Amino acid sequence: MSELYVSSSPHIRSGRTTQKIMLDVIIALMPALIASVLIFGPRTLLLTAVSAAACVACEALWEKLMKKPCTVSDLSATVTGILIAFNVPAGMPVWELIVGDVVAIIVVKMLFGGLGCNFINPAMVGRVAMFLSFTADMTNYAIPSKAVDALSSATPLSVMDKLTWSDFPALFLGVHGGVLGETCALALIIGGVYLVARKVIKPIIPLAYLGSCLLFSCLFGGEQPVLSLFSGGVFLGAIFMATDYVTSPFTNKGKLIFGIGCGFLTAAIRIFSNSAGGVSFSILLMNLLVPYINSLTMPKPLGGVSEK
Repeated sequence: MSELYVSSSPHIRSGRTTQKIMLDVIIALMPALIASVLIFGPRTLLLTAVSAAACVACEALWEKLMKKPCTVSDLSATVTGILIAFNVPAGMPVWELIVGDVVAIIVVKMLFGGLGCNFINPAMVGRVAMFLSFTADMTNYAIPSKAVDALSSATPLSVMDKLTWSDFPALFLGVHGGVLGETCALALIIGGVYLVARKVIKPIIPLAYLGSCLLFSCLFGGEQPVLSLFSGGVFLGAIFMATDYVTSPFTNKGKLIFGIGCGFLTAAIRIFSNSAGGVSFSILLMNLLVPYINSLTMPKPLGGVSEK
């Protein structure tokens, strides 16, 4: 007769660690990094390296001061640093970039207990903090020398009414003004396909985000809805920001609601407020709703009774 052992969950364990997941995310970000170097020049590497190093140093220093175990080997701080660098233009002063790193790691992540305890995306808050504090430098976009005439402006979003389908190749390849990691949609899509293939993320949030953003842009009467999807940080936000494990829902239905909400808010902010920060604010606003989305979409246990 076999014995029955009763233990607490989790009952199914995986060999996939946080470090391995974050390593996959870093690999997925490499096509966008390579593309940004080709588009904006070698300073991209400097900003990315400094940002990643600053985030790791902030986390290590905080844990040393608080006499906590060092967790920088899980690579989550490195990923945050890369994503923050991807959200600044090529000419961003290094010290201003480090301010964004400090806000993301210390204020948003470590003060709330570290990885898994933050309720909003640290990299996105770092980006917003820099945008509000250093607006001039955050909007001083470099323009690639090979940009076509229609895209030789600050960003495609600022000249959307002048764009035609002949500009789509330049939009898709990222040969236009913008921040480091957002311009090349092709590189971001390659990274997203890698993450889905490696089962790091599910495609629900990115597809719901992109699809709803396109739909609501059409319904709201936006200029060139399809082309606007390839402008700004929609792909970077949908694939790498909105899918963050900690700040996104864990049920499939919740992921769908979250993605649609992000797309709706992005389209609304872009069109009705004439702001290029639609992606950042939409994801942060939806982050705040994640606990409620999880609660409403939580499957009822077999034999359980739903709470009133």
